Amino acid sequence: MESDPHATEPGWWRDAIVYQVYLRSFADSDGDGTGDIPGLCSRLDYLHALGVDAIWVNPWYVSPLDDGGYDVADYRRIHPLFGDLNDVHELIEETRARGTELLVDLVPNHTSSEHEWFQEALRAPNGSPQRSRYHFRPGRGRAGEWPPNDWQSVFGGPAWTRAPDGDWYLHLFDVSQPDLNWSNAEVRAEFADILRYWLELGVSGFRVDVAHGMAKHPDYPDVSGSTDHLDPVWRDGVHPFWDRPEVHEIVREWRSVVDEYEGVLVAEAWVADWGRLADYLRPGEYHQAFDFLFLKSPWDLHSIKRQIDDAVTATSALGASPTWVLSNHDVVRHTTRYGLPPGVDPALWLLDGDRDLLDEGLGIRRARAATLLVMALPGSVYLYQGEELGLPEVFDLPFETLDDPVWARSGHTRKGRDGCRVPVPWRREGPSLGFGDDAAWLPQPGAWAELSVEAQEHDPASTLNLYREAIRLRRRYLRGTSGFEWTECGDDVLGFRRGGLVCIVNFGSEPHPVPAGKLILASEPSRDQVLPDS
Repeated sequence: MESDPHATEPGWWRDAIVYQVYLRSFADSDGDGTGDIPGLCSRLDYLHALGVDAIWVNPWYVSPLDDGGYDVADYRRIHPLFGDLNDVHELIEETRARGTELLVDLVPNHTSSEHEWFQEALRAPNGSPQRSRYHFRPGRGRAGEWPPNDWQSVFGGPAWTRAPDGDWYLHLFDVSQPDLNWSNAEVRAEFADILRYWLELGVSGFRVDVAHGMAKHPDYPDVSGSTDHLDPVWRDGVHPFWDRPEVHEIVREWRSVVDEYEGVLVAEAWVADWGRLADYLRPGEYHQAFDFLFLKSPWDLHSIKRQIDDAVTATSALGASPTWVLSNHDVVRHTTRYGLPPGVDPALWLLDGDRDLLDEGLGIRRARAATLLVMALPGSVYLYQGEELGLPEVFDLPFETLDDPVWARSGHTRKGRDGCRVPVPWRREGPSLGFGDDAAWLPQPGAWAELSVEAQEHDPASTLNLYREAIRLRRRYLRGTSGFEWTECGDDVLGFRRGGLVCIVNFGSEPHPVPAGKLILASEPSRDQVLPDS
């Protein structure tokens, strides 16, 4: 196997703790109900005390916010709600002063329909250079009245919308997010320049949105309705728009740019298995790829163990490192997921599922145990804002407050992702619990007052202090340690040894004795037993 020339080089990302900031919901500095860059700057000391090595900020670009900022109208300017480039310069200076890296989101699969390129395309004739930046196609039917094929949007409904002149344009997500045509040389050149622009400003790298979706089959064949992100196998083994070989050509071009600045590329790639995900970590491609296979695994010993084995084996063979993640802005928070019975789809349960199925106490116990598990594993850990507070999914947001396009596009059959995007509670009191000086853009549950930073700050048993201590111990004992080995712990108990430490997780219903030695941290208070999760 060809070796990665970067594999032996030290890289901060290899075992980093990276904190994801959903900017809109982190901290509001000016009382308009929306989080912003100055608000983030005001909380950098909190993140430094937590112990994170890097911050990843979700899109902050000019956007109509039809999809929370993932509909970008200008990749070089900041949305006024979030601040301006002067605020970015201050953020970069302040993070550097604390020794913290800064990653920003790159959204290359699509633009906003308000992007000047798309507006030019709408005004231009069929077959023009302006239209070739996107996927415009004639429709089917005698008068072109039907979409070009049967592709469906991830958010629901057809993936094609008809332009005023009768042609159709592709949008794998919302109608306001037309897909870019990555076989177009102008598109490739533009994004290489966008990378350089932000790297010159001083960011450390990029999390790449929909890294598996940029390339499309040139013949646009029907897929019989399949849009599953995790099912790229189709007929000849290559899906018409997911995980196609051409996406790797694109990232190799980016890597040559990013390497000039010693930057980092992280892939959001939803694929079928590690056999496919490993391709994104080959020499000259991404530095890291989120392990969504682990994230989607049920709370089951054998499933969790298999996912860990697959990740460590695949990344070791490539000279890369695993990238563990339990929650993010697109999935039901793991505190809630882990409290639901096996076989219940959390995303569908949000709308009208049986609320009695949720065991909140079980969910937080499992979430705390999962935290110590990933903190002890080799590789890096990505935290989603608020998980260090044990925040659950807000499943009962009023319908009139829902903002995610999934709600409308699905015909109100899927509630969408707003429940994991509710603003962070900082204090016990106030109109938005310290998020800002007025009401937040999404309402917070009253019970979150006791989950706030203020409520947990000085409680040694709080989830916040569990995270702080876990990160501190990880840095002290495990930084720079790569390998690990499984240990025999008996039925229903997962155990492994790493860097002189032993991690034990009890998946069963009975307590398990702790091996001889010093217990340095437990997810629940106990001196001589690993408590059951149920």
